[in-house]
Amino acid sequence: MALVSATEMINKAHAGHYAVGAFNINNMEWTKAILLAAEEAKSPVMLGVSEGAGKYMCGFKNVVAMVREIHDFLGITVPVALHLDHGTYDGAKACIEAGFTSVMFDGSHYPFEENLEKSKEMIALAHAKGCSIECEVGGIGGEEDGVTSMGELADPKECETIAGLGVDFLAAGIGNIHGKYPTDWKGLNFDRLGEIQNITNGKPLVLHGGSGIPADQIAKAISLGVSKINVNTELQLEFAAATRKYIEAGKDQEGKGYDPRKLLKPGADAIQAKVVAMMEQFGSAGKA
Repeated sequence: MALVSATEMINKAHAGHYAVGAFNINNMEWTKAILLAAEEAKSPVMLGVSEGAGKYMCGFKNVVAMVREIHDFLGITVPVALHLDHGTYDGAKACIEAGFTSVMFDGSHYPFEENLEKSKEMIALAHAKGCSIECEVGGIGGEEDGVTSMGELADPKECETIAGLGVDFLAAGIGNIHGKYPTDWKGLNFDRLGEIQNITNGKPLVLHGGSGIPADQIAKAISLGVSKINVNTELQLEFAAATRKYIEAGKDQEGKGYDPRKLLKPGADAIQAKVVAMMEQFGSAGKA
């Protein structure tokens, strides 16, 4: 199966009251582990790529080539979308040209009228290439690749306007943040989430900053129309903890334990296990 647009998988998730995980990739190990997890869980999946990670992996074309080759080599049979996360205007255009099957254009930092015009242009461009597209209203808290926000709540009327452009799924700030959640975090604003779902006539919604949100809040968000959940920090923490454990146990000093294929394996295995668990939590397991 070739890489696909995310439209069908997200619409099925919305209708079925579950969510598809968009797990960020950073290298070959991340890509392989997440694809193996999706196959194990028989779940659709989105591979998220931030612009910073795209640069780290030597460009969007290289990312597309790597993901396609790994996908085919592993014989993956579940639906997989390759998605740009928090794309700039130029970045989203570049990814559409490079062969991504889904992009996010994040114009939330522009004045709303400018966000509207750029979103309209990007939606037309993406759809002309058979690419699904996500846009954002209201910032997501925290910092990711230099884009910072205090996590303001999205304006429902602005969400209605952007949704009306024909965007496939909509990211709306509801108090969620990137990175680790602080101890004084107030939680997700479900009243605002409900308002946005109603005013957009059931447009599939996206929850950014999906790492570390309590399970009951995830479940409630899904019940209120969230159909895509982004995860990055949680996998980075899992990878770091497993790698640290391997080194602190002195495994890298035993035989050829320093070989990168052995050194990186515990972290990759930890990512795979975590992704399977999250797919089960989100309800997407068995839905491929």
